[in-house]
Amino acid sequence: MFEFIRTNQMNIMFILSVACMTIAILLLITDFISKRRKWILIMMELTATFLLYFDRMAYVYSGKPEGVGYVMSRVSNFAVFFLTSVIVWVFNRYLRDLLQVEGKVEKIPKRVQFVNVASIMGMIMVVISQFTHWYYSIDDNNIYHRGPLFLLCYVVPVICPLVQYTVVHEYRKSFGKLIYTALSLYIFVPIVVAIIQIFAYGISIVNMAMVIVSILMYVFAHLDINQTVKCAHKLEMNELQEEKKSMKRLFNQTATAFVIAVEKRDAYAEGHAERAADYARKLAVMLGKNEEQADEVYYAALLHDVGMIAIPDSLIGRKDNLTEEELAIQKNRPIISGEILANIKEYPYLREAALYCHERYDGTGYPTGMKGKTIPEIARIIAVADAFDSMTSQKQYRDALPYLIVREEFIKEAGSRFDPDIADLMVQLMDREHTHEEQSEVHQLQDHLSCNEYREEVTVGIPLGTEAIQIMFTCKPKNTATGQFSSPSIILFDSYDRQVHDNQKAIEAYHYVEYGEIWFDGHYVSTSARNIEVNVTENHADPSEYGAEQYIVSGGRFEDHVSITMTSAKYTVDIIIALPDKSKASYIGLTGEHCELEQISVELTGVHVTEGEIKKIVEAINYIDRMESDIPNVQIDRPRIASTEGIPVKEDLHVAFHTMSLPSASHMWQCPYIILFYSDDGRVNGKGYEEYVLLKLNGEETGGEDYAENKFIMKKSEDFPGWEQWKEINKVGMESAFDVMRKGNHVTISTNNLGIYMENTTIMKDASKPVYVALTGDQVALTDIRIRNR
Repeated sequence: MFEFIRTNQMNIMFILSVACMTIAILLLITDFISKRRKWILIMMELTATFLLYFDRMAYVYSGKPEGVGYVMSRVSNFAVFFLTSVIVWVFNRYLRDLLQVEGKVEKIPKRVQFVNVASIMGMIMVVISQFTHWYYSIDDNNIYHRGPLFLLCYVVPVICPLVQYTVVHEYRKSFGKLIYTALSLYIFVPIVVAIIQIFAYGISIVNMAMVIVSILMYVFAHLDINQTVKCAHKLEMNELQEEKKSMKRLFNQTATAFVIAVEKRDAYAEGHAERAADYARKLAVMLGKNEEQADEVYYAALLHDVGMIAIPDSLIGRKDNLTEEELAIQKNRPIISGEILANIKEYPYLREAALYCHERYDGTGYPTGMKGKTIPEIARIIAVADAFDSMTSQKQYRDALPYLIVREEFIKEAGSRFDPDIADLMVQLMDREHTHEEQSEVHQLQDHLSCNEYREEVTVGIPLGTEAIQIMFTCKPKNTATGQFSSPSIILFDSYDRQVHDNQKAIEAYHYVEYGEIWFDGHYVSTSARNIEVNVTENHADPSEYGAEQYIVSGGRFEDHVSITMTSAKYTVDIIIALPDKSKASYIGLTGEHCELEQISVELTGVHVTEGEIKKIVEAINYIDRMESDIPNVQIDRPRIASTEGIPVKEDLHVAFHTMSLPSASHMWQCPYIILFYSDDGRVNGKGYEEYVLLKLNGEETGGEDYAENKFIMKKSEDFPGWEQWKEINKVGMESAFDVMRKGNHVTISTNNLGIYMENTTIMKDASKPVYVALTGDQVALTDIRIRNR
């Protein structure tokens, strides 16, 4: 290393000098550093430049006593020794500035003042040494020699920086990490090199080191400024973000307050705008919108119906039996909303959304009759969200519609009233939230029921399934006239909302079916059950065994048969009920007459009802007693409760079959489904089951995202008869078919039934496993299944 430096010393010195001078020039035109610090740094860079320049000149003119050589040798050596102390003094000025500006130090430490004095003394000693030759001497041949007090010249460049470091270390928290690093290097690198210099005669590594650390001082100062600017920019951006959030909160609060004030005019509308806005935001996210775009959709939905403020009180909440004039006023509402929101010029999308959210996808909407994708997307999103909340909320003219009715409405109206893509997302969102509610919702069963007239009060329905339940409660007569009948009883029923209904509109809306009513003495009324068998046993045990007022109802279900045991102090009543078919749900509602039911509780027993445990009192209704072809027929009474065996997809297939929706089917998705899957045994839900896609012949698709990617297309042709006729044809029965084509890990399924064309390409993540296709469905009978290789 030393030999390399000694050999190339002149070139290294020249390069470093030029670099240092360049930095001094750059500093001269720099604006991001304070004026005082800039000139201190320029002094540091110039001092380092001249230090190395004169050191180089000393070597160049060494041994050249004639003329210029004589003068330059003496001037250069003097400058080197003198500037060594100068650079310590200039650095001290830099440190002092840092303490005053960054450190906010009012009283500069005495150590800094000591260094200031010491460095000046060092300069004076260099001048004196010119006459005493204490540091060095130059002989007649112009050759440099160390003097007797040579080591004394290192006191200032070694001791003073150490003193300076004690100050730097003490105030290190006042500096940035980069500046602290630069100061430490500036102090210690020359000291270490100076010690080495004592033993490395003939090379100027100290001066080279001084120039290098001077350059680094500029570099680190520049980096520190950059870091400071970045921090300031980040702080400024944070402040802007906070200000933006604050403005957003203010806008949100103002908009919400305005909407609440408008909705106060209709008790049934309160909260509608905010709920619709929440659903609109969810749909926007599902469409791939970013946070800012989703917020725009939210606020547009929140304010979309502010025109209601101009509607006469007599029309608020009314929908039916409107005169032409009243209907025209209602249809003018989006125009009024648009005019109000047009004043918010910063957000033009608010007006656009409010004005067009009542347009229909088929062009029959208002106010302009826009059609299809020409309707602004934000308006199409809000139309779906607004309709969903309207349908699922109670209105002046009707109760909230149940999930299944709303779901069917969106499927029916996709492509006519609603954008089909957004309607499909709404169905997906409904299914996801409904499934979550089913899994997590704890239905609050009343623990107390006060019954006057019979069926005046009925509990929410308690579901009967294959896991047996036990219901317990106490009952006491109410304070009634002597001889007035008093007793609890149960109602067995099915309803979308798990409530007992007597109103004809509610019965139709919630598809309410009542199977029968049963009392604790064995009396019963059969309504829609196919058969009821009752066995009553008198209890001869001490009534206190149960408690005089203790009642227990236990029961379970297997397929279309329900078994219930009702126990009181007097009787044990065993009941078997044959339901209309396997597709129906069954709930128990507790009620009574002139009695108080208290301490009502329900628990699952953990005991599962299996085949044969409930006596069959009627034969199961069979809709598949028809011709069988390549694989057995299958009847599916409830969603996916059964399926065909898996058909291996090794080559292209054509599958044809006869389908018939069961008489109990009422929705368009109660039809055949096609499943593409893998399992170890080739059966749906078998060991190691992986589902790639499920296609419903009514045009719905559910992809198994964990195992495959699906690309789905659905179109309705001119042959589509409309949903009501589509359902009727399915109930009568018809021929259906689908094709399966496989190429590597791509499997394409296509089908065209009653004008609904579907094509789905599944791209499997793991193509090494065998693939199967099977048929299943909901409330459908599949027969005469034929498989052909294409």
